[in-house]
Amino acid sequence: MAANSMLPHGNWPAPTNIRFGVGRIVELPDACKVLGIGRPLLVTDRGLAAQPIVHDAIAGNERAGLPTGLFSGVRSNPNSGNVSDGVDAYRAGHHDGIIAMGGGSALDAGKTIALMAGQSRPLWDFVWGKPAPSDMNVAAIAPVVTVPTTAGTGSEVETGAVITDENTQTKEIITHPKMLAGIVIGDPALTAGLPPHLTAATGMDALSHCLEAYCVPDYDPMADGMALEGMRLIAEWLPLAVADGGNLGARTQMLAAAMIGAAAFRKGLGAMHALSHPIGAIYDTHHGLTNAVLMPYVLSFNRPAIGAKMERLARFLGLPAPSFDAVLAWILQLRQRVAIPHSLAAIGVDDGRADEVTRKAAADGNAPTNPVPVGAAELRGIFDRALRGAL
Repeated sequence: MAANSMLPHGNWPAPTNIRFGVGRIVELPDACKVLGIGRPLLVTDRGLAAQPIVHDAIAGNERAGLPTGLFSGVRSNPNSGNVSDGVDAYRAGHHDGIIAMGGGSALDAGKTIALMAGQSRPLWDFVWGKPAPSDMNVAAIAPVVTVPTTAGTGSEVETGAVITDENTQTKEIITHPKMLAGIVIGDPALTAGLPPHLTAATGMDALSHCLEAYCVPDYDPMADGMALEGMRLIAEWLPLAVADGGNLGARTQMLAAAMIGAAAFRKGLGAMHALSHPIGAIYDTHHGLTNAVLMPYVLSFNRPAIGAKMERLARFLGLPAPSFDAVLAWILQLRQRVAIPHSLAAIGVDDGRADEVTRKAAADGNAPTNPVPVGAAELRGIFDRALRGAL
């Protein structure tokens, strides 16, 4: 897979229109035009805004007659203030669509700006689980093109976004069907500049999506099939992507795995994400890295309910002596290979707000689909073990 011509390349109609393959960023102007966007606002984070890929994307649009604004006020854990500032920029520039470019934070912020650009109600009226406001202006939701530059969250193919309420330090899921991108430009070359530690953290995030979705006890064999294939790709390709960021074969397969993970977790997630959300909101940790640290502790807690599934996963991955223990050993070895810390303490988390973390985790929308029922007490036990690194 050394030559670009030999890398996977295709158009996928589900879960939305995905233009996938190395070099397809050149199709960004056409994607905007197909969606009727004439004055897009490109939403990204400050770090990426300074990189050539953003400058080149804007220049390509300008050459195609699409004047493109730039909003880069997105934090690593985007909050409602970021969204409000983005909506102001959207309206001030008289834009008519969003290009969300970057990792999960920029994609989530961009999709939420698209939702809120035409609304008069507060952001928190659109939280997952609440009925949609009767006066919601659905027609005013802006069209979106997503352009991922990491292979992790899969936000490019999701209808939701995770936004932090800075007043309560709580992560909320904002969702509406029209937040789904009209077109995704999945160009693996855009992920090639990601440094090893972020490649590892985002790749492990994709694994957490596949693994937790697979463990959810609900019956959804299609999601389970996607989750299994996503984990197979990650097992094979994540170490290579971390070791050699320029390996476009590895980058291609990891970008596909991230999208697979996002499609699979329509089935639900579990205690990994339930804990990761408040930890990220309170301690501003990287979401994927937090999931990666929590992973073996949550898996061990769920062991009584997932033994048979872990045996099937082990067989699918070709692990020796297929069993729960084989999967756990594989995860621990993978984490070590890509330099994931073993404890929450190692990523700046302490026990000063443990009660708050676990109370918020118990109220998180992902807690009810954990394979073993969890409340604040059970989540506190997982948190304490992960904090100390006591598996």
